[in-house]
Amino acid sequence: MKPHSFSRGFFVAPSVAAMNSKAKREQKKILAAGVIALAATLFSPARSRAGVAQVSPNATHAVLDETGRSVAVPVTVRRIVSLAPNLTETLYALGAQDRLVGVTDYCDYPPEARTKPRVGGVRNPSLEAILAQKPDLVFATTAINRLETVQALERLRIPVYATDPRSVAGVLVSIRHIAELIGAGAQGEALTAHLETHLAELRQRLAGSVPKRALFVVWEDPLISIGPRTFLADALRLAGAESVVQATQDWPQLSLEEVVRQQPEYLVFASSDASSGAKQSEELRARPVWRDLAAVRQHHVAIVSDAIDSPAPRLIAAVEQLARELHPEAFATDSESRKEKMENRQEPDTGHARSSFSQSPFSNFHFPSSPEPCLCSR
Repeated sequence: MKPHSFSRGFFVAPSVAAMNSKAKREQKKILAAGVIALAATLFSPARSRAGVAQVSPNATHAVLDETGRSVAVPVTVRRIVSLAPNLTETLYALGAQDRLVGVTDYCDYPPEARTKPRVGGVRNPSLEAILAQKPDLVFATTAINRLETVQALERLRIPVYATDPRSVAGVLVSIRHIAELIGAGAQGEALTAHLETHLAELRQRLAGSVPKRALFVVWEDPLISIGPRTFLADALRLAGAESVVQATQDWPQLSLEEVVRQQPEYLVFASSDASSGAKQSEELRARPVWRDLAAVRQHHVAIVSDAIDSPAPRLIAAVEQLARELHPEAFATDSESRKEKMENRQEPDTGHARSSFSQSPFSNFHFPSSPEPCLCSR
């Protein structure tokens, strides 16, 4: 399902040339009445001294979330609960951490998120803990949250906005939606513009590269991969690869025999350990059936940051890191440039290789700061 945009109303004025004289007189009366009404509003005691209309603290506006549900969202969002790690990361990236009053037990990025009040797991959060935080708005995601949780919160009159990104572009759309809802539109535009710039640079680098046939391993036992309608499949495409899995499910379970038949050029694993590639490759070479894969014998095992598993801002850096693993030739000039800079600086050799996870252009980017069925199985 494609994300829904926020609705915007437009008033189209009639053509003056098409009006008869009587209609023109009526329009003048309407305009005069409008001027009087506007003047009364401007000088009304209900307005602040700055001339800005005061908004009722209980005012709401109806929006469609990314599943098509209508949600009455407060105009002013002061207290937020996040029900997924990617949403927590996004809220921090938008500078809304001071308004974040509740997160799940799995929300651990950035590290500061671990100090926030906990509301339980992503599948079965505590409704009592959420209610105790008195949130103005709860954010959920179709990827891991349950429809029953959303429905229960609705019965408690707590508004829940659900995101449903199905592509990398959809992730950026979700970031913009979240930013608009919490009144951080400027931060959202700055953040997504930054991410889009790097995506454009990545596309330019990989232009002309032949996509690698890859198997993205979500889980090893049982073996689970990705379906074509997931943001991970799109991330794989942007990194210069195509999944060997063609399935209708988002997270299909496969047999090893089928993988051997497909013979992917690369196996892709997500890990928080950048140096685990060689270890993973050796472990696979020792396992029955796995060792029958040419990718395993040739050590074509790519280890990418586990940030790729999360539809949040760090996803773009993880996509680039995977592209570097699959198409090192497209980044050869970068390597030569870094080597030249190191030689010019004449730094002593410490004997320790730098993690490829830290070589992303995002390392210098500072996010702006400021004042059992899941949802997808509808």
